[in-house]
Amino acid sequence: MDMTPEQRITLHGFNNLTKSLSFNMYDVCYTKTKEEREAYLEYIDEQYNADRLTKILSHVAEIIGAHVLNIAKQDYIPQGASVTMLVSEGPVVEVPEESYDESPGPLPDNVVLQLDKSHITVHTYPEFHPDEGISTFRADIDVSTCGEISPLKALNYLIHSFDTDIMTIDYRIRGFTRDIHGHKLFIDHEISSIQNYISDEAKDLFDMIDVNVYKENIFHTKCKLKQFDLDNYLFGYTKDTLSQAEQQEITERIKLEIDEIYYGKNMDRS
Repeated sequence: MDMTPEQRITLHGFNNLTKSLSFNMYDVCYTKTKEEREAYLEYIDEQYNADRLTKILSHVAEIIGAHVLNIAKQDYIPQGASVTMLVSEGPVVEVPEESYDESPGPLPDNVVLQLDKSHITVHTYPEFHPDEGISTFRADIDVSTCGEISPLKALNYLIHSFDTDIMTIDYRIRGFTRDIHGHKLFIDHEISSIQNYISDEAKDLFDMIDVNVYKENIFHTKCKLKQFDLDNYLFGYTKDTLSQAEQQEITERIKLEIDEIYYGKNMDRS
């Protein structure tokens, strides 16, 4: 349905549509020795500890205009962290007209919206290959809202909050609301792709694939960093300390790891 701010539909009661954004990011690192791996995991644990993740989610709440009701956070041993926020309708001044545009969200400016019965969560998953060599870090963020504006408005801020090689992003709408005549509305805004909500700056950095099920209001986008610089994947040293043969071998291992994550399958390692 193509709708302008002047054509907003009068609802029978509250907007009961639930809009959920799932944002997964992956960081890949080459850790040749046990010491390098332990140092990388220690760095990740410090960089993305529960306190910093809480600050990131707090900014997300500000962007979507949510009032934080409760925060639960936890750092895990040996690694990893989780934060869960329950949020409700924040102070509503005026619903911005760009709410109905398929445009990227702020980085971040204040966007006010109406929402209730909502939550924002993040979980981190550091892990490593059993034969050493590759370590990865994944952060899984969910933003679920009920109300007029999609949590996609926070997507650009999330992209810029993490150093990422691969992103998988899901957006889905569940439930329905009614107009004053009792007619069910299963979606209340126009969307053709999650990419419509990603800035041109970010889109220039990534190769992207869409897998969408329009009739079910399910949208999925996978993103892989276009440019490859080996220095960005070494921890504690640079590629000029390696021989050409070592650089080639490490590059092949890292690219294979990234492709397997991006395409979601194991590939021939021979």
